Amino acid sequence: MAFTTAPHGRWEPAQLTELISLFSKMPCPWWVAGGYAIEFAIGRSIRDHGDIDVMMLRRDQLHLQQALHDWEWWAADPPGTLRPWIPRERLRAGVHDIWCRPGPGEPWRIQVMLDESSGGQWVSRLDSGIRRPLTDIGNTSGDGISYLTPEIQLFYKAKSPRPKDEADFTAVLPFLAPAQRRWLGNALTQTFGEHPWRDRLSRAEPADPE
Repeated sequence: MAFTTAPHGRWEPAQLTELISLFSKMPCPWWVAGGYAIEFAIGRSIRDHGDIDVMMLRRDQLHLQQALHDWEWWAADPPGTLRPWIPRERLRAGVHDIWCRPGPGEPWRIQVMLDESSGGQWVSRLDSGIRRPLTDIGNTSGDGISYLTPEIQLFYKAKSPRPKDEADFTAVLPFLAPAQRRWLGNALTQTFGEHPWRDRLSRAEPADPE
């Protein structure tokens, strides 16, 4: 388990088993996101993780309070203010990140990202023109865990790639199907214009079968 110190306190990310136990109580879709989503797509561990991310739809946000009813929830108001999320408060558009911990002074355990939806479609929080059917944004692991499809996760990582994002892109690139590479390439161009990952997508070689 990775331990990291953030500006607002220490992170001690929840184990996947704990996360699944907590979130399986929710009557709505949710997806493991971040680096863990990339590892699910590959089928192996790549690196240590300083946090653990979950994606939910904004419309379902209050189910999180019910699932983590005895936890603290803090909303990250842009451009970086962390403040308590009031029970039954519906977070406005533009507030996407929620940090969760079991109690005061304890390490942060789970980060939740809220994404938009409209008419049965997922709508990217980075670019409202990037959309897909809600039935087409996740995959299911062999253990039945829903995780964000890797091309969507890479799209988010592409905004300001850090070394760990570059590592994730390099690791999962050979596992992307041609349709996934095309979707990601088109999304990068539409949202960012020129992007260094575009050329690598076009030159990618598929992973060797085991």
